[in-house]
Amino acid sequence: MTNMAKSKRSSRARVLSSRVAYRGPVFHVTTDYVAEPGGVRARRDVIRHSGSIVVLAIADGKSEPLVLLEHQYRHAAQSMMWELPAGRIDEGESPLAAARRELVEETGYTAKHWKRILHFYVSPGFLDETMTIYLARGLKAGEAQPEADERIETRLIPLTQARKMVLAGRIRDAKTISAILWLSLTGGRKRTG
Repeated sequence: MTNMAKSKRSSRARVLSSRVAYRGPVFHVTTDYVAEPGGVRARRDVIRHSGSIVVLAIADGKSEPLVLLEHQYRHAAQSMMWELPAGRIDEGESPLAAARRELVEETGYTAKHWKRILHFYVSPGFLDETMTIYLARGLKAGEAQPEADERIETRLIPLTQARKMVLAGRIRDAKTISAILWLSLTGGRKRTG
């Protein structure tokens, strides 16, 4: 066996046992006993989630892009939050299909051009959820179709103002911070390499 093959095999944990500790409509929790690379044996409680998408929807402004933000109450944070449209990927749904669906449901907008720009783990210490951020351009307004428990206000905000909101701590949502800073740094061009 080559060193590379050994390295690949030893970079993953060996699950000694696993059981579902909780099952809910959005996620479930497993209690895993594992032998991790390097010989560590441990109990790991992991929240299992189907993955989420985020939509960085931008419209052309006079001098800079306008970012479509939502303002809504988030119980876990006990406050109103500024965020990008986002949501869970349903079973059998592609990330792009989920992004298109969520944009319409939450904001009423559709977009002509879509590009995947970021993909990351939300909090890999205890959560297997990944998020995929899509840049959406060529926006067309329509009627929102929110779920019964959603009360969402939307606003197109100039990128400079959105970045200031991030730096001043008015935007406290990690996915939104990541996307706005990405847009500020790249101007909307996906870096290669």
